[in-house]
Amino acid sequence: MSSVGFRMAEASDLPAIVALLADDELGAGREQVGEVVAGAYVRAFEAIDGDPNHELIVATNAHGAVIGVAQLTFIPTLTQEGMLRAQIEGVRVSSASRGLGLGEALIRDMIDRAGARGARVVQLTTDKRRGRALRFYERLGFRGTHEGLKLRLEPDARRPRDPREDTTLGGRWTGGTDGGGV
Repeated sequence: MSSVGFRMAEASDLPAIVALLADDELGAGREQVGEVVAGAYVRAFEAIDGDPNHELIVATNAHGAVIGVAQLTFIPTLTQEGMLRAQIEGVRVSSASRGLGLGEALIRDMIDRAGARGARVVQLTTDKRRGRALRFYERLGFRGTHEGLKLRLEPDARRPRDPREDTTLGGRWTGGTDGGGV
């Protein structure tokens, strides 16, 4: 992969990045690819680009075309004596570039970037339906040491943050440290 380069993504890369996110069996049904990049992607890119704890990295071929992408997020923690973690997200390689070693080079670049910033753990998740991806990450040294859980929040749902606002209690909060107790 000597003709491949890695660099921080730029706003002009967004159409290619969104196309990569959709260029897979799961992404095809959840990403919005069009002639104009949806505003949600633009806002997300601006948030990522403006935060020093995020790096959105693209892989480019010899002609400068974006052929891969991954996001690296640095998470300061109090656990393990204030350890810095790095989270890898949104890894995609164009279907035309798969099987050529680009994915491995991209992940190794992410690991190198994490180490250079002082991270002591690099973590990632992959959808359980992506068996090949799981085996790929294990081959690179990642181990399934923890169980990961996710809770999808609907964008329009109002979830009470204070038990006194919890309408499931009929608008009455009756105390208690766990917010329960009717």
